[in-house]
Amino acid sequence: MSQLLAVSFSQVFGVQFWINVGLLAAIYGLFTAGMQLNIGTTGLYNFAQAGFMAVGAYTMGILVVDAHLSFWAALPLAAASAVAVALIVGVPSLRLRGDYFAIATIAASETIQYIIQNIGITGGNQGLLGFNGQWTTLSTSISSLLDLSSSGFLVPLLIVSWVIFILALVALSVLQRTPWGRVLKAIRDDQDAARSLGKSIFRYKLQSLSIAAVLAAIAGYLLALDLAYLSPNEFTTDNTFIAAAMLLVGGLGSYRGVLIGAVLIETLLNATLSLNLVGLPLSDSQLGALRFVLIGALLVGLALWRPQGLLGRREAKGP
Repeated sequence: MSQLLAVSFSQVFGVQFWINVGLLAAIYGLFTAGMQLNIGTTGLYNFAQAGFMAVGAYTMGILVVDAHLSFWAALPLAAASAVAVALIVGVPSLRLRGDYFAIATIAASETIQYIIQNIGITGGNQGLLGFNGQWTTLSTSISSLLDLSSSGFLVPLLIVSWVIFILALVALSVLQRTPWGRVLKAIRDDQDAARSLGKSIFRYKLQSLSIAAVLAAIAGYLLALDLAYLSPNEFTTDNTFIAAAMLLVGGLGSYRGVLIGAVLIETLLNATLSLNLVGLPLSDSQLGALRFVLIGALLVGLALWRPQGLLGRREAKGP
């Protein structure tokens, strides 16, 4: 029986494994921080983050490849384009509540992916290449300065991603304690009461959605530099639901929880990639599906043991 199931975690203890985990945790943690602002702080069930991420990544890629801008100049324009799309999505749909708004944002995300797949400027399903040359040059210079080996080529991007991620979490934590942040929490708890105090619910929700779109765009920018290739398949709503798992694990309303949830979920996702199930009649696709079964089991166990998440508010028990 011991030979029937042999699970190998040899890659888990390698340096490259932890570099990959750290990089993806920072990128998707930044992505999830925007969802925390929307769901955990504002009570706004936004599931269009993957769409905003795609807009940011593709805007950067197109501006660098076709408009020949530097990738530094492309970043603010990518963020601005994501905000513009968030406004297009938010203005007509933010008057909806709860599940209806969530459905509208899922539809928006799917629409964005469909558009990317079917217009020539994005490369369609063939993808987009050639936008990372300037970053590669800069990354090589940083690697030489830090005397990194060839196996550490992702370390510069890892450092940059974590600096941006930590700064975003600190900024959001500070904003949460400002009068603006307290209005968002009032909207989350009882938006009718907040409206009765003279607060423009629509305006605050739109601001929250726009900031989340900026974070998603920056995350998309970093993911594009990591992949060196853009494909619509990298920006499916699966990303949004994995981010929701990170939220639930870390806890709604806690930005420290975003960091913990991102690291735990990405460690689990990447560790299970190295599973070697000997003797079991499972295909590669089935082994891939096993990763999501394990995440589901983790969420069920967490819901039974600590429904508010590891660092969430006691009254916050998830959607």
